[in-house]
Amino acid sequence: MPATCRNIAPSHTRLYSLLAATLMTETPTLAEFERIALGQSPFSLNQAQWQDIETSHHYLLDQISKRRLIYGVNTGYGPLATTYVEPHHSDQLQQNLVHHLCSGVGPALSPLHTRALIMARLLSLSQGHSGASPALVQRLSDCLTHDFLPEIPSQGTVGASGDLTPLAHLARGLGGEGRVRLGDSDWMTAAQAHDLLGWKPLTLAGKDAIALVNGTSVTTGIAALNGVLALRLVKLSAALTLLYAELLQGNREAFHPLIGDVRPHPGQRVIHQWLWHKSASSQKLQAWVASGRYLPDAAAGDIQQNQPLPQDAYTVRCAPQALGAVLDCIEHHNEVTLRELGSVTDNPLLFAEQDTILHGGNFFGQHLAFASDHLHNAVIQMALYSERRLARITDPLRNGGLPAFMQGQQTGLHSGFMGAQVTATSLVAEMRSNAIPASIQSISTNADNQDIVPLGTIAARKAAAAQNTLQKVLAIELMVLAQALEIRGLDGFSDSSQQLYALVRESVEPLAGDRALAEDIERLAERLANPDALRFLNMTE
Repeated sequence: MPATCRNIAPSHTRLYSLLAATLMTETPTLAEFERIALGQSPFSLNQAQWQDIETSHHYLLDQISKRRLIYGVNTGYGPLATTYVEPHHSDQLQQNLVHHLCSGVGPALSPLHTRALIMARLLSLSQGHSGASPALVQRLSDCLTHDFLPEIPSQGTVGASGDLTPLAHLARGLGGEGRVRLGDSDWMTAAQAHDLLGWKPLTLAGKDAIALVNGTSVTTGIAALNGVLALRLVKLSAALTLLYAELLQGNREAFHPLIGDVRPHPGQRVIHQWLWHKSASSQKLQAWVASGRYLPDAAAGDIQQNQPLPQDAYTVRCAPQALGAVLDCIEHHNEVTLRELGSVTDNPLLFAEQDTILHGGNFFGQHLAFASDHLHNAVIQMALYSERRLARITDPLRNGGLPAFMQGQQTGLHSGFMGAQVTATSLVAEMRSNAIPASIQSISTNADNQDIVPLGTIAARKAAAAQNTLQKVLAIELMVLAQALEIRGLDGFSDSSQQLYALVRESVEPLAGDRALAEDIERLAERLANPDALRFLNMTE
C-alpha cells in the first residue's frame, strides 16, 4: 500500500469529513486512489488481506466439494439459475459467463478510468467475502503494476448486477483474449501482451468469473476520480470568483464569515471562511467597515439618486451560498463513493467464519447512481456560474471600465475573447441538454429478472464528461480574467489571484492581437486535471 492508507479524518470545516469510523483501515482516501489510478503511487495488499482472500477461497472450494448450492458456481445465470451445473463444468461455466457478457459497445474507457476500475475491483475482492482465487487477485494487482489495460467498451451496462459488461471485458483480457494496451502503447492482442510480460492467461474457475464481473467497480472507480477532481474544481471556482470580484471592485462584506455562521450549511461556511481569508490580501475590493456606512447629508430634497450600489450582483454576493451548496453536494458524493470503495459488492457473499453463504444484491449500484447524478447537477451549476461571470466581465456596459471582450487595443479591428465567450456559452448549453438524470431511467431487462436497474455507470460517466467540459469553461474564464488583471495592473490583487495569473501564464501567452485560441483552451483545461496544478488553493486554512 502507498504510505499506510488512512481514513480521511474530520477537519474543522467538514470538507473532508467522510465518515471515517465506518470505513476499512485499508481503504485509501480518494486522493490516494487517484494517485494510484494515475500510476503515481504503488499499491499492494497487506498480509491480513491475503489471509482473508486465502480463507475465503478455501471455504468456497470446500463448499463446492460438498455440493452446496451456490449461485453462479453450480447454477446458470440470471433467469437461467434454474439449471444446476455439476462442478466438473466449472471452468466452462465461468468462461461462458465472460463470453456472453462481452457485448459492450462504444468508445473504450480511458486508461485512467480502466486503472481506476481495476483498483476498485481489487479493493472489493481483497476483503475476503467473494471467494476469488489468490491467482485472480494477484493478476489484478499485476495489471496495475505493469499497466496492463484491456480494451473495455464504455457502453452496455445497466449497473444492476453490478457492471457486468465492462468487467467481463476486463476478464476477457485477463484470459488472453481481446485487445490491451501496455501503458502508453498502441493496442495489441491480449495474447501478445501476455507474451511480452511472460504471463500465462488466467483460467477462471470456481467463482472467479462471477466474483470479477459482479460488482459496482466501474461505477465506483469513475466516481472516485470524479469526486477528487470536483473538489479541485470547486476550489478553482471560488478562486476565480475572488479574482472576478476584485476586477469589478466588489464588496468584501458579502464574504464575511458571520453570514455563514447564521446559516450553517457546512459548504457555505467553508467558502465564506476561505474567501474572507484569501481576500484579506486584496487592495481591490471595497473594504468592509465594521462601523458601517451612512447616508450622506441631503443637500437638496429627500431623494438622492445615482449613488454607489451598497451590494453587488449575485455572482459576487451569493458566491458563498452558490458554491457552498456545490461543495456540500460534492462532499455527499464522496462520502458515498468512499463507503463504496470499502464495500463488497458481488453475489453471493461468503462468510467463512460463520459458515454462511448469502445470496443478495450488494451489486445494485443505486447509491452511486443517485450520488453521481447529484454531482452532475453541481458540476453543471459550476459551469453556469463561470459562464455568467464571463458574460459580465466581457461586457463593457457592466464590467467597470474594462474593454469589450478584454481586447484593449484596436477594439473592433480585434475581437479578443468574443469567440471564446461564445464557446463557453455553447458548452454550458450542451451540458444542460445532457442533464437528465440517469438514475431514474430504469428499464426492466434480463427476462424481467433485473426488473429494476440503477444505471449508475451511465450516471458516473455523464458526470465525468461534464467535468471534462467544465474544465474547458473554467480555462476560458481563467484566460479572460488573467487578461483583465494585466489590463488593470497586477499591483493590489490578492495573493490567490496573483497565483492564478501565474498558473495561466505558464502555458498561455497574453492576447495581443486576435489569434486562434482553441489549442490554448485545451492545453489549460488539461492542466487543470493535474492534481498538483492547484495545490496552492488550500481550503482547510
